[in-house]
Amino acid sequence: MEIESFKVAIIGAGPGGLSAAMRAAELGVSHVLLEGSSHLANTIHHFQKGKLVMAEPSQLPLRSALSFGAGSREHILQQWRDEVAAGAVNVRVDANVTGIAGGRGNFRISLASGDTVAAECVVLAIGVQGNILKLGVPGEDLPGVQYQLDDPDEISNETIVVVGAGDTGIENALALADKNRVIVMNRQDEFSVCKEANFDLLMAAVTEGRIETRVSTLTERVEAQETGNYPLLYVAQTPQGQEKFECHRVIARLGAMPPRKLVESFGVSFHNDDLSAVPRLSEQYESNIPGLYVVGSLAGYPLIKQALNQGYEVVEHILGREVEPADEALLRDKFARVRKPGSVKEGLAMVKENAALFESLNSLQLRELVQNSQVWDLAAGEIVFKRNDYSNSFFSILSGRVRIETENKDGDLTHFTLSAGNFFGEMGLLSGRRRSGTASADGDCILLETPRRYMLSLLNSARGVQRKLDEVALKRIVLTYLDAGLSASELEHLVQEAKLKRYSVDEVLFSEGDEADGLYMIRRGSVTVSRLVAGKEVVLAYVSAGNYVGEMALVSNNLRSATVKAASPTEVVLLEANRVRSVLERNSSIRGKVDSRYLERVHSEEMNPHHEHSSMVKFLLEQGVGEATDFLLIDYSRCIRCNNCETACANVHNGTSRLNREAGATFEYIHLPASCRHCEHPHCMKDCPPDAIHRSVNGEVFINDSCIGCGNCQRNCPYDVIQMASVSNHPRCTWWQMLLGKPGHPAPKESGNEQKIAVKCDMCKEIIAGPACVRLCPTGAAFRVSPEVFLGYVNQS
Repeated sequence: MEIESFKVAIIGAGPGGLSAAMRAAELGVSHVLLEGSSHLANTIHHFQKGKLVMAEPSQLPLRSALSFGAGSREHILQQWRDEVAAGAVNVRVDANVTGIAGGRGNFRISLASGDTVAAECVVLAIGVQGNILKLGVPGEDLPGVQYQLDDPDEISNETIVVVGAGDTGIENALALADKNRVIVMNRQDEFSVCKEANFDLLMAAVTEGRIETRVSTLTERVEAQETGNYPLLYVAQTPQGQEKFECHRVIARLGAMPPRKLVESFGVSFHNDDLSAVPRLSEQYESNIPGLYVVGSLAGYPLIKQALNQGYEVVEHILGREVEPADEALLRDKFARVRKPGSVKEGLAMVKENAALFESLNSLQLRELVQNSQVWDLAAGEIVFKRNDYSNSFFSILSGRVRIETENKDGDLTHFTLSAGNFFGEMGLLSGRRRSGTASADGDCILLETPRRYMLSLLNSARGVQRKLDEVALKRIVLTYLDAGLSASELEHLVQEAKLKRYSVDEVLFSEGDEADGLYMIRRGSVTVSRLVAGKEVVLAYVSAGNYVGEMALVSNNLRSATVKAASPTEVVLLEANRVRSVLERNSSIRGKVDSRYLERVHSEEMNPHHEHSSMVKFLLEQGVGEATDFLLIDYSRCIRCNNCETACANVHNGTSRLNREAGATFEYIHLPASCRHCEHPHCMKDCPPDAIHRSVNGEVFINDSCIGCGNCQRNCPYDVIQMASVSNHPRCTWWQMLLGKPGHPAPKESGNEQKIAVKCDMCKEIIAGPACVRLCPTGAAFRVSPEVFLGYVNQS
């Protein structure tokens, strides 16, 4: 049989393949488009019926002979069919490719039918949707557990669990919400991997009560139920512990993996052994095999507009024609403020050479990283961030050095420098706590600042980046917590076999009487240390992120002397016991520091063996103080019930008090009124459509003027400290009126027609003297504390 030969063979009729074929047809280039299914754009064909397809990224111009704009799945597919037919594209459907051999100028493509196609160049645009990820838990293949949604209109009056917070999962949930009860499960603590438009639609649906969400939630199992109205039981681990959902079906939209074995059989190499890795590609989309190009989601670009642009550009490259990338102008603006790079090419080369964390990204993904980041050129001494700031972006050092200055609990300052090739800011990114040190330019330097939302999305999609970050961050945690002078070899030995572990509230890390399994370094959340005394649990200590627990059994070679539980959702790094002991034996400096910590704790217990205030500490932790960063307490032994605290608060906040003294819980003489705790990971902040809730550099969680009054934050706050209030101009009373306990001007009555917005305590962040509720308390009964110091307070009382 005679073998047909073409200039370009394009494999896969998705957006990238169609765009390449349309460009080839437009230029009169000999080509063939091979599609394994019976229709064009197979992935889009399997989108849910009526799905709105978005034209993202919105800032990226479209460069393709194929039309594309936001529209329904049906409209876009019909438009493409018409344009492909009008453009005389040479398409072959049901042409399943089984092998590619040869090289530039002489490729041989084998088809399942037994036919062979010859081509000078090959464009691989096969996508990844043939390798759907499953739940990976017991029950993942039960009837009613599905990984595809064809027509949401066919489903009604059901309770449906949607697992996955990417675009597909959210779009499925939105389509089902009108006729069903829908709960979206997100393993992350926020919706960071979906498009902004989908996020806004989800938040609107949550506001209207049409969709429920769970965050930081992992699937444990799915069970079949023989009785009742619900055939399935979905079991998950949430930050509050195990939660069960009776449902009619589970729809899991967890993405897909590249068909790596198939692609490797063509001779294409990948960046690393990670199953989610993308092929090694040049900036012209060419693989390690000359003449074989890869575009679209297989190249790490899942968005339709990106694939369309790549399909157009790859044909231009094949023909030897220079074409400026569609994002070139965007990147040119990024590097415009930087003195060193003379062009986008030089700027990207600087990022590639000095941002080792991103070495697993190909050049195309690297361009996207820079698009979503800021490049800063700093002079010597300029501050990047200060210790105790609540910023959370991530920094890569592209040139020069950065000085990091930290302070230990005794107030002693220490510093170290990081040079080009390093990164910093990962603790703020991961823990949600204040910055642990001050970062400043140590001479002229160039930094790449990546926003937290994009960084979290990247960590979720590029596992090579996540693995590299964890590896470096782990070593830094060890150096910071134990000894900055630990040698590289000892550090490497210590972190081998280290494990990252996560715990829900009240979950036990280890129990009194256990064998010592290692040293627990807390990088997120907080824990309590307790002991059983006369059958009663006595809380000995509260330990937050940035510290470690478990050293007492390691130093004394005894069993665990206390029980450690998570006081809030907690993440720790566990260093294996024998490795810790061996390093302690060989390093007197680190041994001295750990011994000192051990003796401090022993001494603390000896000074107060019965811990008479343990019940109070336990009470406060049960009230959620474990996840607070600052909270209001009232000493009822001093309080005269004058309500000056509420009056003072209302006076500085337009007539609406942000605290309710009478509400809240009381234990003995300590009262915890209804007032914001400024949580480490604020629940209110997660589902805010206008992004109106922020954390200031001093830690206050506040609501800005962009609030639309949707009420999401009020519903999400587990402590009932947010209220919806009308905006009004309330005349302030004088300080004398407040001091004398006089009511001053009454708040205006609401007519019921005013627009309401969310209000909450902001710790009077605009007032230098501090919170009015504390300053205007005539007896000093009101005070604000952090969890780190409240235990010391009650023990001194």
